[in-house]
Amino acid sequence: MSEETFSPPYSSLADFEQDVRLHGYAALATPDFERLTGVRSQEFKALEPSWENLPADEWLRDGGKYRFRRHASLVVENGEIALQPHRAHFQPVDYNALHGGLHRMFEPIDADTLAQTAWQRMLLSLARVCDDVRGTSTKWFVEAHQFRIDTGDGLGRPTPEGAHRDGVDFVAVILVDRVNITGGETRVFDYNGPNGQRFVLRAPWSLLFMEDARVIHESTPIRREVEERAGHRDTLVLTFRAKGFIGEG
Repeated sequence: MSEETFSPPYSSLADFEQDVRLHGYAALATPDFERLTGVRSQEFKALEPSWENLPADEWLRDGGKYRFRRHASLVVENGEIALQPHRAHFQPVDYNALHGGLHRMFEPIDADTLAQTAWQRMLLSLARVCDDVRGTSTKWFVEAHQFRIDTGDGLGRPTPEGAHRDGVDFVAVILVDRVNITGGETRVFDYNGPNGQRFVLRAPWSLLFMEDARVIHESTPIRREVEERAGHRDTLVLTFRAKGFIGEG
């Protein structure tokens, strides 16, 4: 029996920012994400090999071995990107009950990845969306996370902390790839109300963009679709915060 899934509630590019203002989140299909960023599909494709070289996440408190990641901290202001000295990722317990309170140091994102035109255009375009939704030009403190969740343990958990917020202003979740998996359903709910959506991002380089204070989100565990083959889910998560990096301002 095939898995029941729900298609993402994609916005048109013309309605995207207004939908974020109305609902606290919006999703873009791959063609509109390409138009938003000015990045062609082959340029996105050139970023994908960097997900093959992610070190294991040694900080998982559930004892799992299913998550691999790299991390970088950047500042975006006036159309310029400034890479910051490598630093630990920190979240308060209020936002991450499982891993909050830890200064988790991950391996940095490769310099070659950060230098690619596709990366820079994507980061600048999403910062402009943050400015537009906020209604003012802002200095954004950005944390970038490359994730691979695999099924080597039989089950991979994209959000082992459960439904959560991140303690930032905006969160962009970009699906990079899904290989031989079921699950990985995205769930987004109003923080102060009953409304919510559940759907599966399947298309590489499709986007979920959220106003963090207004919604909580999670992704369900993944399993192998064909047991004899390995499976994984690759994502890029970018968080934007106006008041400095969490733990530093």
